[in-house]
Amino acid sequence: MLSISHLSKTYGNGVRALDDVSLEIGRGMFGLLGPNGAGKSTLMRTIAALQEPDAGRIVFEGVDIVKYPQAVREKLGYLPQEFGVYPRVSAIDLLDHLAVLKGLHDKAQRREQVAALLHQTNLYEARKKAVSSFSGGMRRRFGIAQALLGNPRLIIVDEPTAGLDPEERNRFHNLLCELGEGIVVILSTHIVEDVRDLCTHMAILAGGKLCLTGEPEPLIARLRDMVWRKRVTREEVRELEGRLTVLSKRLVAGKPQLHVLSETSPGPGFEQVTPGLEDVYFHVLGQQQAGAPCS
Repeated sequence: MLSISHLSKTYGNGVRALDDVSLEIGRGMFGLLGPNGAGKSTLMRTIAALQEPDAGRIVFEGVDIVKYPQAVREKLGYLPQEFGVYPRVSAIDLLDHLAVLKGLHDKAQRREQVAALLHQTNLYEARKKAVSSFSGGMRRRFGIAQALLGNPRLIIVDEPTAGLDPEERNRFHNLLCELGEGIVVILSTHIVEDVRDLCTHMAILAGGKLCLTGEPEPLIARLRDMVWRKRVTREEVRELEGRLTVLSKRLVAGKPQLHVLSETSPGPGFEQVTPGLEDVYFHVLGQQQAGAPCS
């Protein structure tokens, strides 16, 4: 169990990245959703003991990791949004070096785990190539491999599918689901589909505040019979946004399609649709932007 209590963090430039955040995260896949600048990366770095909060506690498996950061580092696998690599060092050598830093000192055991992770992330054929020469997707997969070194008890992945093609993304999803059966896996992302497909529990962070927590399906059920869809002209968009609660708009075959929240039909041409997690997400963000308190 990972317990986060009243966590706050303000940077030197005055940006309040975390504002009294409290969460309880058990074993399995936990999704953390939020737009860019919501505070997700700050929260992930704080949990990973890479920076200290201004206030609050983080307890993992009974240990306060703010007071004893090394306790979580020994059990942590972390894939940040951006990470650097050594030039001209091959994938297998760099992964071996990182394994030593993780405490894997038995050479045979280390070699076996490095090879297994390279196979698991589909990098074995490229193992002798310099990581600095990898494509963006290959670097992402290498980052996943290093995060899994040492059989961590807590895995944090920050925007993990960025740069991955659909096949790689599916492979990574399957890997995360398999890992999440026995440990805590936190998936921080702005991709709603990743959370919907993978996570049994989730939270939405916006403006440094925790705005919503729960299981995806019950959260979606709150909007049952309240979401309506219509394709409109570009000229109609502004007029409808002025009088309706528009959750989202996107282009479909070149025309805007609106999702609207309403207890009754918003007007002619609207059809009622089954809500999705994306509707929940945009509803929460819309409330936050309108100044409504996060619940």
